[in-house]
Amino acid sequence: MLNEQKLYSADHVINAITVDVEDYYQVSAFAKNIEKNNWSDYESRVERNTHKLLEIFDQYNTKGTFFVLGWIAERFPNLINDIQQSGHEIASHGYSHDLVYNQTVAEFREETRRTKEILENIINKPIYGYRAASYSIVEKSIWALDVLTELGFTYDSSIFPIVHDRYGIPGAKTEPHVYKTESGNSIIEFPISTVGLGNTRLPISGGGYFRLLPYWVTRSGLNKINKKEKKPFIFYMHPWEIDTGQPRIKSNMLSEFRHYNNISKFDQRLRKLLQDFKFSTVSDVLERNGF
Repeated sequence: MLNEQKLYSADHVINAITVDVEDYYQVSAFAKNIEKNNWSDYESRVERNTHKLLEIFDQYNTKGTFFVLGWIAERFPNLINDIQQSGHEIASHGYSHDLVYNQTVAEFREETRRTKEILENIINKPIYGYRAASYSIVEKSIWALDVLTELGFTYDSSIFPIVHDRYGIPGAKTEPHVYKTESGNSIIEFPISTVGLGNTRLPISGGGYFRLLPYWVTRSGLNKINKKEKKPFIFYMHPWEIDTGQPRIKSNMLSEFRHYNNISKFDQRLRKLLQDFKFSTVSDVLERNGF
């Protein structure tokens, strides 16, 4: 169970930094424009982009957790080994980037089992962490947490406690906690970090929000979590976010905005982030906080 004294009294909070390892053409924003059967027709840039993130992390002496898509791991096992051998944690991001609530229980179980097996065979270590595509464990797909426990996962980081058109469980707990499933199983949930503004929770911890908001807004919100609330936050990113030269994919205006907005600023902002806050892997942060 959560050691609240340890969590709330830390002088220097260590936060979790995470990477969702997927390519630019695999994002949910473009799912209506690109058929999964055609993924292999696109130029892959995930290796070079992930290696660039590894180089930056190394420059700032930072270790993180890489949630890897099974489709990527099958095709680029050397990349997964490079991540692991650099001292980072490997976790699962599912196989095909299908939204959980669009899958049946059987489909989700098989895809999740398959990816866990692929990753474990590559690194010869157990995989304990999971993150759903586009944070798609929502109220109608909360059953997925039971499947994760059955497959041997000990923690999940899929719940986003905000209102959004694609994901989110408004009112969900906002800090790491032990989640009791309907079947009586337990799994540690590390929800995506948000900050409160009145009765509203605002996203502050990565992805398109990191690129959209001025850096000082992100830093202020994350400082509030660390210094005022004395809690760890979890930050997320994708390898394609550092790639200003990626091919442009035509889609609707909202999808293109979400994907391409301020990509040119990501590298500089990431380096500021790594200077301003202390980071480690998800497993390490959870252990430090009594889980």
